[in-house]
Amino acid sequence: MSYLEQDASAILSQQAGRESNARTYPRRLPLAIQEAQGVTVTDVDGNEYYDCLAGAGTLALGHNHPQVVEAMEHTLEADRPLHTLDLTTPAKEQFVDSLFESLPDEFSERAKIQFCSPAGTDAVEAALKLVKTATGNRSILGFQGAYHGMTSGALSLMGDTGAKEPISGLMNDVHHLPFPYDYRCPFGVGGEAGHQIGSDYVENLLDDDESGITDPAGMILEPVQGEGGAIPAPDAWLQEIRRLTRERDIPLILDEIQAGLGRTGETYAFEHAGITPDVVTLSKAVGGGLPLAVVVYDEDLDVWEPGAHAGTFRGNQLAMAAGEATIDYVLEHDLDDHAADVGAQLREHLEATAERFDPIGDVRGRGLMLGVEFVDTDADWQGPGPHAPDGDFAAAVQTECFDRGLIVELGGRKSATARFLPPLIVSESQIDEIAAIFEAAVTAVTETDTEPAEVAA
Repeated sequence: MSYLEQDASAILSQQAGRESNARTYPRRLPLAIQEAQGVTVTDVDGNEYYDCLAGAGTLALGHNHPQVVEAMEHTLEADRPLHTLDLTTPAKEQFVDSLFESLPDEFSERAKIQFCSPAGTDAVEAALKLVKTATGNRSILGFQGAYHGMTSGALSLMGDTGAKEPISGLMNDVHHLPFPYDYRCPFGVGGEAGHQIGSDYVENLLDDDESGITDPAGMILEPVQGEGGAIPAPDAWLQEIRRLTRERDIPLILDEIQAGLGRTGETYAFEHAGITPDVVTLSKAVGGGLPLAVVVYDEDLDVWEPGAHAGTFRGNQLAMAAGEATIDYVLEHDLDDHAADVGAQLREHLEATAERFDPIGDVRGRGLMLGVEFVDTDADWQGPGPHAPDGDFAAAVQTECFDRGLIVELGGRKSATARFLPPLIVSESQIDEIAAIFEAAVTAVTETDTEPAEVAA
């Protein structure tokens, strides 16, 4: 029997029987997708879902956007090469033109680009090699709560220790600094005062001969932490970090792999703070839904030798065509502004829901990169923040959302934050429907959670 003739449970059972234990999403989102269009996906049983996961933010224009499909069809019909290593083609040069056009002039005018293997984690590895080569130093400064990928160097930078504990031999000389997180301020202060303490702490560490950290090769951070729970870096803090690194000639690497290309309400998240980085890592949305990863960096860092970084699939021509079409559409239709508008609309809905339900501790994020953190108000909690993160409650909400036709991801401490990453083309009416489903799910879990236990006869 063809898989197209089987129901979802049969296909999911087949997947579970032969796919590795490392699989993640199917465990919480038991979905066998048949069709996808725009903001929705339909499973083999005919159930339709709003997709607020969207390839972990990859699908900026949603599923099967006509402009992206047309670009790929044109590439295939014209017998264009699909794989060229780093040999150039008109499609590649056009992609670079569009990508550089999307970046601020003060950055792009001095920029060089390195194409990497197709995953964002490889762009991070390339960026680390780049700054170590350029500076001759070895220490890398990262941040608590960070997520940069699952390869060795990127994994070393991860805040979540769970994925690192079984792995020996990760990259040495990695140092994690406190990331500003208002709801769970690492200094127990929060707000502007907490941000200032954080930047003062970093400055003292950089200038202290007894800090234990050798001269850094670079600092890497996400302007909005994604997997860490949709936590935006405050503009003033990011401006201070840029000042500190620039004054000390420490290359600043900004990981825009999830936040880039309009998602946060600016074309790139670092633009909110008005800073110019030294290195930007990009993947996800810039490939138009296909695998593509690049590092864009200041020309002064371009000192590595030929072949210093490579990757067989760095010449993915179909992804470049899809990526160019996506970037052009985002710029031509001001989807960054649209993300800011409908993101504010969604946030207003989520904050209204939070006012009704005590288990919602925090609503945060930027544009269409939002998070809702669930907490246990009854737990004895001595950690940062007013209440303990409640991953069980969040998981129950995720399941209720799924049962009602909404796909959301979890992240943050204890996986207690529901994350919203819908395609940037989501409409105002769809935002209202997504928010209504989410509120209904929270209501259902809250009512179940508060039902009195049955008394045994």
